[in-house]
Amino acid sequence: MDKITVLKNYLPPGAAPVIARWIDYFECEFKVSRNRSTKHGDYRHPFKNVGHRISVNYDLNPYAFLITTVHEFAHLLTWNEYKRKAKPHGQEWKNNFKRMMKPFFEQSIFPPDINHAIQNYLENPAASSCVDLKLYRVLKQYDSKPDHIVCVEKLPLKTLFSLPDGRVFRKEALVRKRYRCVEIKTGAVYLFNALSEVTVVEQKA
Repeated sequence: MDKITVLKNYLPPGAAPVIARWIDYFECEFKVSRNRSTKHGDYRHPFKNVGHRISVNYDLNPYAFLITTVHEFAHLLTWNEYKRKAKPHGQEWKNNFKRMMKPFFEQSIFPPDINHAIQNYLENPAASSCVDLKLYRVLKQYDSKPDHIVCVEKLPLKTLFSLPDGRVFRKEALVRKRYRCVEIKTGAVYLFNALSEVTVVEQKA
């Protein structure tokens, strides 16, 4: 099965040929990875006999998958141009990220709401699209999630929710951009990203 056919399973229509060309041009090993809760994608520069390597989480929606892929290819291009002289998410990377997004704007790959959010994000792109809540919030609307999975910001205060590891929390007040939540078993306080996905715990009457 050729690269374009495989990439079409993860990317929006029209994006796969561009990414396939990049993989060939940069002689990059591109891997669709398992879910990693701490990151959506990863870039590793050449080392010894191993060339460029990029991995992107398989469970991202097509638009998030594309943005993450471009993010990592911008790291690759920046490494080729500057090696260790450029900071990981410095101005050189930001400039390359903007340049590499252009083909997808020209092809009108993104729906209007995502296109608008990305344009705002690109004014000063951060280390991760998750850091920009406006962009992340728009991208999350295109996720296919079970009905019982909700974002913390959507829950009423005092709602109980659980994490995949079984721990149960109660949602408290908003502290700047994060929600203060109390773990029921220990009383420990944690700060949750507004868009953290959790499962509501049904409370007994």
